[in-house]
Amino acid sequence: TNTETVRTTRKFVLDMIFSERNHFCPFCEVSGGDCELQKSAYEQGMTHWSFQPNWIPFEVDASHPYIIMDQNRCILCRRCVRSCAELVGNSTLGFEERGAKSQLIADLAVPLGESSCISCGTCVQVCPTGALIDRWSAYRGLEKDVESHPTICVGCSIGCNIDVQTRNNDIVRIYGDWDAEVNGGVICKVGRFYPMTDQRERITSPMMRVNGQLKKVSWEEALEAIAKKLQPLAGKDGDGVAAVASTRLSAEALHLFKSIFKDGMKSSMVSTTEQGVNTSIFSKVAEQLGKPFEAKLDDVEKSDLFIVVGADLVNEHEVVGFFVKRARLENAALYVVDQSTNSLETLADGVLRAESYGEIAKGIKAALVKLGLAEDPSIQPDALLAEAVKATEISDEVFMKAAYAFASAQQPAIIMGSSVSEMHCIKEWVSLSEMLKGSLVTLKGGANSLAAAQYNLDITLKVNGQQAAFIALGDEDPTEKFNALFEKVPFLAVQATYVSRLSARADVVLPVQNWAEQNGHFLNSDGRLQESNAAIIAPAYAWSNQQVLESLAKKLGIEAKSDWNAELHHRQSMVTIQ
Repeated sequence: TNTETVRTTRKFVLDMIFSERNHFCPFCEVSGGDCELQKSAYEQGMTHWSFQPNWIPFEVDASHPYIIMDQNRCILCRRCVRSCAELVGNSTLGFEERGAKSQLIADLAVPLGESSCISCGTCVQVCPTGALIDRWSAYRGLEKDVESHPTICVGCSIGCNIDVQTRNNDIVRIYGDWDAEVNGGVICKVGRFYPMTDQRERITSPMMRVNGQLKKVSWEEALEAIAKKLQPLAGKDGDGVAAVASTRLSAEALHLFKSIFKDGMKSSMVSTTEQGVNTSIFSKVAEQLGKPFEAKLDDVEKSDLFIVVGADLVNEHEVVGFFVKRARLENAALYVVDQSTNSLETLADGVLRAESYGEIAKGIKAALVKLGLAEDPSIQPDALLAEAVKATEISDEVFMKAAYAFASAQQPAIIMGSSVSEMHCIKEWVSLSEMLKGSLVTLKGGANSLAAAQYNLDITLKVNGQQAAFIALGDEDPTEKFNALFEKVPFLAVQATYVSRLSARADVVLPVQNWAEQNGHFLNSDGRLQESNAAIIAPAYAWSNQQVLESLAKKLGIEAKSDWNAELHHRQSMVTIQ
């Protein structure tokens, strides 16, 4: 592979590529060590190209909020096309024309910003030249000149492994980790671009309300003020303190939070910002069954049939959606079960729509038994199928066809969303997965949603008559609905990274680090305990969530427990915790 003939041929090919498009390296964002075309030329000892350039100028497409497409840098390698289809399953990108006129297009040659692009940025990560670049990272530092920080995304409960690249203590870009077991290198826009475009104003000092105005104070004064207000309320149960923590906090911080407010102050209203919406009912099912009932995402990736129940995999937990969509392109079957329109319907082989998820599961089980594809002595198939048809208004023929398709699959997978919120419905789907000998996974909420559930921080939040509220918000952006819960609370303390309407109404505000500045552990939806590592150094004014809670515990005279890992296993989990 290194004979004179081979080297000569390589130079010739590179000569042709350089002359075909506008590859004047000094003007390119990736010139200087990141461009694979340039590297290849240097490896062959090239300092110039032999052919007179005769390119056709192409317009640069800057219509996309995150990505710039420059056809003039493209070498027609088609990596972006393959990654969009084979890794993400979106198939937005393709090529039109032939020869020197070939050009990358989105959909039917519409601007990228108006196309079906989902902004995952995988195409940018695989592009060998400057044809596809991240507009937020351009010209801020080459990969060879930045520091690499392997960590995890805390955008949702999947816990994708990412590589945060920094320069001068500033995030330059975020890439997916190709070797990651969880996500295999693919990440969504929440993990890749949202942190880069977050323009929220930071809280730069502890603050306390004086004469109706928030004034900067020392950490000592702020913590003393909170402790002075909270100490008399200890042991008053529901009339004392309402305590709420973000599921974006580390497991260590969540455990400290529980130790202070639930164990120490004996408050009965200790929950999270998502209030167990994504986990509570599933945890109760696991406790009743006395065992985990969920599979791993690894099992889902290998499936040849997907049944998506009450989950929007296009707008939430997108990486799981990538797994489903790319498997669909490889002829895996897809069925959608939902109460309303689902974004995956256009790709589905069948859609089952009804108000009751449980009745749909019953109908499929009855059809399986009636067709002789499964056995269950407790099921009277004709009667049960008739009940399901009446309850769902889905014909028995549809149930029979769906049951036959499900039973024909080698590795069926059921993916269940949080809109399935009734215990009997969940049990029916668990029973169906066992009947099909398939796998079932549920989608949790925030990054540490499962850890919060294991700490029993998954109760419905009812703020009614409490004298104080302490909210460990971290870097979460609170919704107006959440803010409204605390309008009538006499004393409000908030630890947060960014200014919000909630922090503006607080009596005491404590500034904390954001996700990229803190270390900690996160229990993903798979039951994997993963470690998040700080990628940048936090400003001096911002403490970690854990440090704030430790200091508050001392002020309150509460001994904070440190067995956060062991307590993750005290409650029966819906998935095996590794």
